[in-house]
Amino acid sequence: MADPNPNPIGAPARIDGNVLAAKSLARFGVDRMFGVVGIPVTSLANRAVALGVRFIAFHNEQSAGYAASSYGYLTGRPGVLLTVSGPGCVHGLAGMSNAMANAWPMVMISGSCDQQDFGRGDFQELDQVEAVKPFSKFSAKARDIREVPGCVARVLDHAISGRPGGCYLDLPTDVLHQTVTESEAESLLDEAEKCRLKEEIANVLSSQIEEAVALLRGAARPLIVFGKGAAFARAEDELRKLVEVSGIPFLPTPMGKGLLPDTHELAATAARSLAIGKCDVALVVGARLNWLLHFGEPPKWSPDVKFILVDVSKEEIELRKPFLGLVGDAKRVLELINKDIKDDPFCLGRSHPWVEAISKKTKENVSRMEAQLAKEVVPFNFLTPMKIIRDAILGLGSPAPILVSEGANTMDIGRAVLVQTEPRTRLDAGTWGTMGVGLGYCIAAAVASPDRIVVAVEGDSGFGFSAMEVETLVRYQLPVVVIVFNNGGVYGGDRRTSEEITGPYKDDPAPTSFVPTAGYHTLIEAFGGTGYLVTTPDELKHALSESFSARKPTVVNVIIDPYAGSESGRLQHKN
Repeated sequence: MADPNPNPIGAPARIDGNVLAAKSLARFGVDRMFGVVGIPVTSLANRAVALGVRFIAFHNEQSAGYAASSYGYLTGRPGVLLTVSGPGCVHGLAGMSNAMANAWPMVMISGSCDQQDFGRGDFQELDQVEAVKPFSKFSAKARDIREVPGCVARVLDHAISGRPGGCYLDLPTDVLHQTVTESEAESLLDEAEKCRLKEEIANVLSSQIEEAVALLRGAARPLIVFGKGAAFARAEDELRKLVEVSGIPFLPTPMGKGLLPDTHELAATAARSLAIGKCDVALVVGARLNWLLHFGEPPKWSPDVKFILVDVSKEEIELRKPFLGLVGDAKRVLELINKDIKDDPFCLGRSHPWVEAISKKTKENVSRMEAQLAKEVVPFNFLTPMKIIRDAILGLGSPAPILVSEGANTMDIGRAVLVQTEPRTRLDAGTWGTMGVGLGYCIAAAVASPDRIVVAVEGDSGFGFSAMEVETLVRYQLPVVVIVFNNGGVYGGDRRTSEEITGPYKDDPAPTSFVPTAGYHTLIEAFGGTGYLVTTPDELKHALSESFSARKPTVVNVIIDPYAGSESGRLQHKN
């Protein structure tokens, strides 16, 4: 029980666990939190705000968790999610597991039931430390108020150390109600500060750097592949130097796009199949050889390709068993590679057969795509509105908008059409292929980069996961424009064969169907935002021009032909 009179006259001033937790967060560098308040953490949120931590309140912990995970990626500091106990913690696991899958630093803080009542069926009782284990890299539980600063420091440090990921902090109700004197609180904070983890920087052997450079120099068809790990490491300058000095073509993974501009003359994105199928040495930086890169295996890759894998995680390199593994921070490893090349330069040159082959295939495929984009199709297919959106975004110049993309066809086609020119300006379903991230990512991006407008290009199914958060956009007046590709359902409405339309419920809507031409734009209008319904190129151009200029919360509802896309996007073989 909280002391009914924590500061009697003449006694030293005392603070409770809520205040001490808030002080710990502020002291250790947290300046933003995302979450849903309620028993027992409302006071913690209010105290944190009073200490200068901006709290973004959501409708659902799932979206708030996605926001916290992407905030960690965009800023390089742990994103923090605050939830209530029990079901709130469970809802928040979506965000924390997403952080783990994408290797993004995040901390989920949940209140929990009174310790003395655990096991007796207390309000929202759950062994939360046990529940989060499969989804977190580190967990801590403060069993006494005096443990709070140390626990806060540890979860923040573990989230960012080594390979980043999600960590969990459990704050029981009784701990939040306990008190200590203000002087003792300061001593506890000082002690926790002294004991913070020091990041250990892996030292790459000079012989390994020399071997990597020798492999690149001797390759007939080298390729540089980089992903969001390189983006997180802020390695864009080192990548640009390596590519431009060596003349080696490069291929970004989806969220690696923008580290070097998609328009760069050595970009191999439009010649992806040729690049990965024929390269003989691949330097892979901050990207895992998982499903997104076909596991580095034939038939997509040559059976003879030699991988040089740069990763912050020794375990990742041991799992993939590359020809050469370099454990370390991507930025630092690339600095060492560039230094070694500077001492003995080499450059493929534009007339190199490999560069010419990549360039030729890129031009052919881009030309083929542009011919498709040049056709104005109404009712809309996916390409016609995507080209209009691409041109409108490019027209904004720098700073480029942060693009958020989710959906099956919408995300797949958008990845091929939309152009990224600046680092960390693309957020999508990521390593886990997570749907429902859109609005959470939008809010995090707007909070992390207030100088940029945020543009979401989403399928109607992806939008539906978190659509209520448009109210959050309006409440905080965030510069977010959400463009919904409305094709009436998952993949595009009812796509069943006649053999599948049978049984006692055959007259029900198809499992993939939504209400046709739903008025998604009116949802944001109900909260005071701006909505547009568009069915023609001119209407879309007008809506984008106005919303990009206004930089206010907006939903643009783009009606798409329900049969324009394909089931499961590019992963039809898995469905």
